[in-house]
Amino acid sequence: MTSSFIWYELLTSDPAAAARFYGEVLGWTAGDSGQPGMDYRIFSMQGVGVGGLMAFPPGAVESGMRPMWLGYVSVADVDASVARFLAAGGALHMPARDLPNVGRIAMIADPQGALLYVMTALGSGPATSFAPRKPGHGGWHELHTKDWAAALAFYRDQFGWNQVHAMDMGHMGTYLQFNFGSGPMVGGMMNDADADRPFWLYVFNVDDIDTAHGRVISNGGEVPLGPLPVPTGEWVLHARDPQGARFALVGGKH
Repeated sequence: MTSSFIWYELLTSDPAAAARFYGEVLGWTAGDSGQPGMDYRIFSMQGVGVGGLMAFPPGAVESGMRPMWLGYVSVADVDASVARFLAAGGALHMPARDLPNVGRIAMIADPQGALLYVMTALGSGPATSFAPRKPGHGGWHELHTKDWAAALAFYRDQFGWNQVHAMDMGHMGTYLQFNFGSGPMVGGMMNDADADRPFWLYVFNVDDIDTAHGRVISNGGEVPLGPLPVPTGEWVLHARDPQGARFALVGGKH
């Protein structure tokens, strides 16, 4: 089984406001998931599920949690994956649990502190969230960390991800590009001295980066970086939604 990002999830302080924001910026609709006993919404693009949306769990704000996007990585056995993470210096943030008709998940962190979920999903068929260059879907996964070489070794051991290319960014250091064990590049890793803690940044595709930039600003978001050109010929910007969750957008200029 190839371990890959299969889902994205926004934990936020105001789900209703977040649903409006991403609807305007990315064209998503947010509908109830039908999960019993919880308000979990599904972000969809033209009827295709892309990610989830939910409020912080009880006690999260008091523990210092801030609005954030998290990714789900597919694994064959969640409990075995958690055990491997812990043995390699990672941490467990939410014990493994079963979601009815969905699968089994756990929230973990790599040894440098970047959070993500591992998941064994029920059912069959390809995941729909990650689809490079398809507007409204995930297009790239970028790890901001303190030691990208150590992070690469860790994720290679845990998930089988491999280095494809290492790009020299001058004073900004190395930008490591990886794949899910084979095939095209799907993400990057870089040292980020300005990050208060390591994190995964999720990049979503848009048709036109300039109009998307305008939508972020006009709907109350911030754009601290970009748009900047990237080697694919596209442009990328880093953003924060009105509640403070970090995300990024990538697309062309028309």
